Amino acid sequence: METLLETTASTAALLAAGVFFLSGLLTGSWKYRCMRASDAGMAPHYVDIAHRAALTYSFAALLLAVFAALSAFPAWMNTIATLAPLAFFALSIGQYVLLGISNETDNQIRDGGDRAAAKLMFTLLEISEIGGFAVLFSGIIWRVVSS
Repeated sequence: METLLETTASTAALLAAGVFFLSGLLTGSWKYRCMRASDAGMAPHYVDIAHRAALTYSFAALLLAVFAALSAFPAWMNTIATLAPLAFFALSIGQYVLLGISNETDNQIRDGGDRAAAKLMFTLLEISEIGGFAVLFSGIIWRVVSS
């Protein structure tokens, strides 16, 4: 277990997992309060999304921590590959919370303003999340194959 605290990448991912999980618990409480206050027993769409995303990303961050700690690649590469998805996980949760607070839409793409900016953001998100994990997973594969 100490291995998880020996690198910047895995330590950052563990800390992010804690922040994301706490965010999931807090947004879950918010969701429940909204449900109690609603005649339909429903929370606003993005309150629900923020809650689910935060919980999901907390466990994804744990996976990143383990893969970063065990990757055969250099620390700098593992750090970039870990921080990129974590940044987009955090941005996503924050965006969902803001959309939940405003409660003006149930579809941020359809009702968003600048479609070109949204397209760029989603492209960067895909590259960061999929690419970051692919690097870490490749580092594990390399370690297994070369040992």
